[in-house]
Amino acid sequence: MNPRVSRALSVAVVTFFMAIAISFVSKILLGRVGLILGLFVLLFIVGIGVIFDVIGTATTAAKEQPLNAMASKKVYGAKQGLRMIRSADRVASFCNDTIGDMTGTVSGAIGAAIALELVSWKGAGSVCETVVSTVIIGIIAALTVGGKAWGKNAAISESEKIVLAVGKVLAWLEDSIGLVILPDPKAANRKKGRGPARTRTEGDLNSGKTS
Repeated sequence: MNPRVSRALSVAVVTFFMAIAISFVSKILLGRVGLILGLFVLLFIVGIGVIFDVIGTATTAAKEQPLNAMASKKVYGAKQGLRMIRSADRVASFCNDTIGDMTGTVSGAIGAAIALELVSWKGAGSVCETVVSTVIIGIIAALTVGGKAWGKNAAISESEKIVLAVGKVLAWLEDSIGLVILPDPKAANRKKGRGPARTRTEGDLNSGKTS
């Protein structure tokens, strides 16, 4: 299978299950904690989408040289941040597309559930239900788009600082679990380009003896 097709399918499958899990947990929380805390759950999910959008944008905007210099000085998290920049396309696809679309879908579903909860309190008809749900979805869209617009400015102006901060989180996770979360693509390409080591044949040895 084409690597790009395989990657797209894997991202779609992961997104599908992550969206189901987050939506399921969020709706359970909404049913148990009530409307007020449910609004905080909604804001939390919108905030996740904004934060990951900032990370994806900062990764594509950051320059490799500052992180490379910090990595040579053994700054904690700089090595992980450098790997993020070298894999900027993958990081941006995951943060901006996968997480961004997933949180947008889930927040819309939770917003609709909150609208139904509000309408059920008053026992209003379909017209009121339509108005309330439309207003809530509009608020969600405004918070999401406005937050991402504000975040992009910060991501571009402070890209290296943001990448380093995320790199420190990745470094802590790697130290905790003992696994490399984001491999270095340059190191992988160097390994592929080396090929198998050449062994000395008997003819080589004989020619070496006679020379």
